[in-house]
Amino acid sequence: QVQLVESGGGLVQSGGSLRLSCTASGSIFRFTVMGWYRQAPGKQRELVATITSGGSTNYADSVKGRFTISRDNAKNTVNLQMNSLKPEDTAVYYCNADVFRTLAAWRTDNYWGQGTQVTVSS
Repeated sequence: QVQLVESGGGLVQSGGSLRLSCTASGSIFRFTVMGWYRQAPGKQRELVATITSGGSTNYADSVKGRFTISRDNAKNTVNLQMNSLKPEDTAVYYCNADVFRTLAAWRTDNYWGQGTQVTVSS
């Protein structure tokens, strides 16, 4: 069992910043791909940003240049620094992790957090 807990969401004015954090607990050997997704009411869940074990990142076009994803493998955390926030960024943000649970594992398991609300006012 692996649990992901997000924190850092809240209400912020347009142009402001928030930093989301996701902390994992449970049986974990190594994270591979970790990322953030978001879902607004009535919309599909979409990728925001991901980061691989090698440190490569990718971002949705809508957040490029404004958001930065990072990870701390020692602490089993992934962060999302969100700057220059826009009302369009309002959504529930979900942490996702692809995890090797043991050294001998031949495949990864995937986990989701419960989500944290980000609301950007105009």
